[in-house]
Amino acid sequence: MDWTGNPEADHLVSTDPAALLIGFCLDQQVPVEWAFMGPLKVQERLGTIDPTRIAKMDPGEVEGAFRTPPALHRYPGSMAQRVYALCTTIANDYGGDASRIWTEAKDARDLKKRFAALPGFGDMKAQIMVGVVSKQLGVRCAGWEEIAPTWPTLADVHTTAEREEYQTQKRAYKAKLRAEAAETKPARSAPARGRR
Repeated sequence: MDWTGNPEADHLVSTDPAALLIGFCLDQQVPVEWAFMGPLKVQERLGTIDPTRIAKMDPGEVEGAFRTPPALHRYPGSMAQRVYALCTTIANDYGGDASRIWTEAKDARDLKKRFAALPGFGDMKAQIMVGVVSKQLGVRCAGWEEIAPTWPTLADVHTTAEREEYQTQKRAYKAKLRAEAAETKPARSAPARGRR
């Protein structure tokens, strides 16, 4: 995975399941590179990326690590809370082993359900995660092809060139959605004037 351009950050996200999930948790309203540099920064600032150890920390310590300049996210307070909640869920529900989310899934529907239950993950991100673990990690749960997205996602990004192409496509898609929303928005009528 070449998602950040930083070999150390990319290696961490590629080899540590908790780092991968933390990166996806942070992948919201910031560039891809910034989101996936997050796990390495968390490890540098907290001394660990282990979900069980993070879950035992004071939430204020985690938030402090996110707020220390340069902040780890555009919204450091709320994202620190989400990452703390994510680590707590991994610690409590999966014994601290994030990979159990996919190694113990019965099938792709169960896998998507497991991802969707994680703090900071919604239905769409859960669907993307099915694609990521299938295409990037080789975890092919039964039915994964029906669940994995048919549109371009980070599941399809392996190189810098692919990441740049993906980001260009994503920007174009968002611009198209904004344009469509503007076209369907009803025109504002002038406010009614009261009689005197």
